[in-house]
Amino acid sequence: MGIISEVAFNTVHNNQKVQLFTLKNKNGMIVQITNYGAIIVSINVKDKEGKLTDVVQGYDTAQEYIDNNKLYQGAICGRYANRIKKGKFTLNRKKYSLTVNDGSNHLHGGLIGFDKKIWDVKETSASKVTFQYTSPDGDEGYPGTVIVTVTYSINENNELRLDYSGTTDQETILSLVNHSYFNLAGEGSGAINNHQLQIEADFYTPLTKNHEPTGEILTVKNTPFDFTSLTFIGDRIDSDHDQLAIANGYDHNFVLKHGIYSLDLVATAIEPGSGRKMEVFTTMPGLQLYTANWIKNEKGKEDHIYQERESFCLETQNFPDAINQSHFPSPVLTPRSVYKHSTIYKFSIIDTK
Repeated sequence: MGIISEVAFNTVHNNQKVQLFTLKNKNGMIVQITNYGAIIVSINVKDKEGKLTDVVQGYDTAQEYIDNNKLYQGAICGRYANRIKKGKFTLNRKKYSLTVNDGSNHLHGGLIGFDKKIWDVKETSASKVTFQYTSPDGDEGYPGTVIVTVTYSINENNELRLDYSGTTDQETILSLVNHSYFNLAGEGSGAINNHQLQIEADFYTPLTKNHEPTGEILTVKNTPFDFTSLTFIGDRIDSDHDQLAIANGYDHNFVLKHGIYSLDLVATAIEPGSGRKMEVFTTMPGLQLYTANWIKNEKGKEDHIYQERESFCLETQNFPDAINQSHFPSPVLTPRSVYKHSTIYKFSIIDTK
């Protein structure tokens, strides 16, 4: 239970081989990742009783991801994760139009983003796998040929680490995100209202009714967005607040306090029933909290039927629409620079003493 069959991922899609890779450590942690979309398929970690359970939503077979994964479950989103307003931006005085796939906006790389590509397998071991993908000039409207790599590795501290890199042959924009949906009680186990969450952020970026950033940076103080101390996700999710109404819950970018490029603790999630704790470390300036607000009757692993607010995403990212907001961190990648960032998801058991 919770461990996916590698045979269920041995298939061919678009004349390319799809595979599933299983990473293990000596503590019993098991992480499974496929080269289709560089997707995290499962993360199995023990609870306070020593029971191993999968804590991310998804599917049991490669074909289900290929056919159904409109939710980006577990996938790497790119070239640019999150939204770009109207799919338009200007770079070096040249205007670009990206594919529009979310109302009037461009979302998570477009119609066929990195989440739907077969990534090349560059290196594998018992605790690490590295994928690479080459995105051609003009892909979904983006300029430049971009080569990206993502390395997943686990260690004996129950840390799942993601190391991203990217290069380009002409100026472009790049922001890669892993879009895993977590439920620390176990995937398919129901609402996440009783999860406690802390985010190291004093500000967030609000949304328009079309779900793109307004450009404002607002304080979380005295709002439902104040997660500066451990707070139950369900405590204020139904508060009378215009931003929660727009997103049907949380789907917002938080402005992290830490120094950019420093790998720091930025979020902590706790599920008291299981005793599981997940800490998130990143070098990125933003963190998207998404509480799975639009999921309805989605059939997932072991015939579980996923509904809204039964999982949450903590997506480490550059800010949405940053190319159109000059006061947001720059998302521009040049041929003279290398895109690099790292994120760690660390799992442990809360101390009940």
